[in-house]
Amino acid sequence: MQPLKHSEAEILMDVKHLKKYFGKGQKMVKAVDDLSFEVHVGETLGVVGESGCGKSTMGRALLYLQPPTGGQVIFNGIDLTGLSHRKLRGLRKDMQMIFQDPYGSLNQRMTIGAMLREIIKTHGIVPKKDIPRYIAELLVDVGLKPEHALRFPHEFSGGQRQRISIARALAVQPKLIVCDEAVSALDVSVQAQILNLLQKLKRERHLTYIFISHDLSVVKHISDRVAVMYLGKIVEMADKKDLYEEPLHPYTQALLSAIPKISDEPRERIVLKGDVPSPLHLPSGCRFHTRCPLAQEICARKVPEYREVKPGHHVACHFA
Repeated sequence: MQPLKHSEAEILMDVKHLKKYFGKGQKMVKAVDDLSFEVHVGETLGVVGESGCGKSTMGRALLYLQPPTGGQVIFNGIDLTGLSHRKLRGLRKDMQMIFQDPYGSLNQRMTIGAMLREIIKTHGIVPKKDIPRYIAELLVDVGLKPEHALRFPHEFSGGQRQRISIARALAVQPKLIVCDEAVSALDVSVQAQILNLLQKLKRERHLTYIFISHDLSVVKHISDRVAVMYLGKIVEMADKKDLYEEPLHPYTQALLSAIPKISDEPRERIVLKGDVPSPLHLPSGCRFHTRCPLAQEICARKVPEYREVKPGHHVACHFA
């Protein structure tokens, strides 16, 4: 494994032309189609879009939980493409995931302590004699108590189970955590607690997050940069402030116009026409043109170039 070069030190993950397809021939679904972006050390990259746009599939493909159909994922200077199962397993502790459904992702037949102990022993994180103390510290760090190690997942609330999922991800001391709709199944008050916990852990443990969500308000709260996905492609990516204050893609503008606001200030809601096209029958040209209020003849004919229109602000639109 080659160490990072100095010029690459700030890039933790470099994604090049990532693709993930399902099926064959006319029944092929291009869930993730030609994504290229970088994730920098210490940042939170938010990924937003409607259900079915490929956000979660992208997250799994990045960690090789579902091996990509094509493209490259370079993590910490190491190209994951073609790595053997053994070598990939050695990198697993550096790349972790927090899933949407904590109950479904936890082993119901194991106590929390036994679950964490197995992970810690497998990766040799601490000496065997120190494991009980390490587990107790982990639980305290995520807002639980050491005695919770003796309980089973069904004995906890949804928010507590998500804290357990976070502890499981932290147990192997990762560099990157992909949060896949990590708060969407929780009550609003509990969402705020989990988001604050994630930010606290990021500061204390120098973590990097890819935060996947359909909730733009949540993404605005936690992210440094934001990527907007539509039908398997990133249509816009920018610094959070730029994207929320000056969105350039019509799809991003429509999404932001739908965010509820407590204000007397009048605001025009952009209502998109039609439904999201089937991923089995993708539109020609720009995939958004069938619903876009700005669409012209070129949009149906030519795929827009994903380009940098100003420093750090990329967009795929002929008229941006």
